[in-house]
Amino acid sequence: MACGSASLAEVPQPPARSDVVEKTDAQWRESLSAEEYRILRKKGTERAFTGKYWNHKDKGAYHCAGCGLKLFSSEHKFRSGTGWPSYTQPVAGLRVSEVVDATLGMRRTEIVCSRCGGHLGHVFEDGPPPTGLRYCVNGNALDFQATVKP
Repeated sequence: MACGSASLAEVPQPPARSDVVEKTDAQWRESLSAEEYRILRKKGTERAFTGKYWNHKDKGAYHCAGCGLKLFSSEHKFRSGTGWPSYTQPVAGLRVSEVVDATLGMRRTEIVCSRCGGHLGHVFEDGPPPTGLRYCVNGNALDFQATVKP
């Protein structure tokens, strides 16, 4: 199953964040790798089965590579067979925003980091219980932090 089109119901967006990260294009280019910049700032995508976290199984949290905001937990990660890291939901709070994406002749729901606006991927209604959602994310838009064992 590939990251294709889906028609999610329009979801009201949460109130604006007070900790928004804003940078000029030059500052983003300086602070991100070329691949992170292409994905996060230019809405690119990595080829399936090539990103750094598509088959990652460690326990911990996945953060935005652009601003460090904690976005997803390994507890909600599942093997979707798409070649991209997939999650049933983001972590609680104002983490991921949804935007209508009508590019490529499809109507999809794009997901972006709610703090820096970085493109993460798309969300689809073909995920497993309990949410039925599949947050299909570019691994190169993420940084992983392992759970520290006591």
